[in-house]
Amino acid sequence: MTTLDTATTGWNAWQESWDRQQEWYMPDREDRFRIMLDMVEALTGTAPRVLDLACGTGTITARLLARFPEATSTGVDLDPALLTIARGTFEGDGRVTFVEADLKDPHWPERLPHDSYDAVLTATALHWLHKGPLAELYGRLAGLVREGGVLMNADHMIDETTPRINAAERAQRHARMDEARRAGAVDWADWWKRAAEDPALAAPTARRFEIYGEHADGDMPSREWHARTLREAGFAEARPVWCSPSDTLLLALK
Repeated sequence: MTTLDTATTGWNAWQESWDRQQEWYMPDREDRFRIMLDMVEALTGTAPRVLDLACGTGTITARLLARFPEATSTGVDLDPALLTIARGTFEGDGRVTFVEADLKDPHWPERLPHDSYDAVLTATALHWLHKGPLAELYGRLAGLVREGGVLMNADHMIDETTPRINAAERAQRHARMDEARRAGAVDWADWWKRAAEDPALAAPTARRFEIYGEHADGDMPSREWHARTLREAGFAEARPVWCSPSDTLLLALK
């Protein structure tokens, strides 16, 4: 097993390896980001103030700034290892701020540098929360998004009314993942093993597993639940703007 050496390859190598690991699970990952930024432009323009929620390594922020150089981003996460990569990647970029915070803490918005945002963007993260805390989070986010602003959540959203379709899609997806794994793709567990071996990430990775364990036990409610809960939280409109067989990008307009 090869360990990435940040002293020679830099933080961008960790960004690249995170992308490849995530794409093993979601081959259409870039599609959701493209549509997400299309809708940011359509509804908020090309210089938005963005809250990158559960930002991880800063994946959304990187794509945001590449497309909209005049945008600014506040990344929020609790994972010390992924935040280490994010901070290393964007060090010296005055457009980007990172905040370490627990989204289940009702006071986390007090740590933000701004009172309101044009867009709140998040992907493949909020399924770590159960419905109750997620509904509460949506309520807090409604208070952070300006009038006319947007919240977009791209995540696993399961329609429990179609069990046979779900089973067939899952079987096909996992067969393709197994094929890619045999060809050398790195999965979640292997990626974290490599992170733990890197001198720059060993300590924050250890702290990360103290916080989360192997994986959080959240929920994957349907897109209908998300849309309804967002409207109840104070958003005027909410609906999917992109879907795959297993995932949805849901947009809520304030």
